[in-house]
Amino acid sequence: MENQIQRKPRILCLHGFRTSAEILKRQVLRWPAAVLDKLDLVFLDAPYPAQGKSGVERFFDPPYYEWFQATEDFTEYTNFEECLAFIEDNMIKSGPFDGFLGFSQGALLSAALPGMQRDGLALTRVPRIKFLIIISGAKFGGPKFAHHKLTSNAYSSPLECPSLHITGETDFMKQESTSLPEYFVDPFVINHPKGHTIPELDEKSTEVMLGFIERIQKTMATADEQIYLNADT
Repeated sequence: MENQIQRKPRILCLHGFRTSAEILKRQVLRWPAAVLDKLDLVFLDAPYPAQGKSGVERFFDPPYYEWFQATEDFTEYTNFEECLAFIEDNMIKSGPFDGFLGFSQGALLSAALPGMQRDGLALTRVPRIKFLIIISGAKFGGPKFAHHKLTSNAYSSPLECPSLHITGETDFMKQESTSLPEYFVDPFVINHPKGHTIPELDEKSTEVMLGFIERIQKTMATADEQIYLNADT
């Protein structure tokens, strides 16, 4: 059991709109070794090549990808169910995974997954999501993004999935990102002075992150112990 308690959380990382797994990886790997050494991070490219101009072209080379498409007013979505199937297939292929890290479009998607999984509408063939790390997140059904039919009840009751929310002071998504933790039980929150980006972690933010990792390791240990107990019965 000691090995189970000490194992690193395995995390599937979902990048932002019209970026890539490699871009997210380069940004996340700027975090302190004290954090990265405790995590097993897997970065996944979204299933669809970017269907328009990327907002990061001045900073990062292509290729760029997107998880799904939306109308200009974010009231209708295309390829959303196909995206969920793609993620689940990759979780089966490369998992098992303990949780998700998501940025921007990847965060919007990640935040809705525990509720959809709870309701049997997504990720039905993989273990329960144990935690989320949400960077510049938002919710379906909020002021900016309308619900997809599969997300309509995702936030109908407080989500007990442990969560860490990272919000930028000058992020154009600040309103949505700031309100998202209200839908989770006992969320951890990191605020940073920058905009719509994956920030480097200062000393205070690192302490919050390490505290969150300690919490999810306890959650994982409890879940692992239950699996062993069930296997013995």
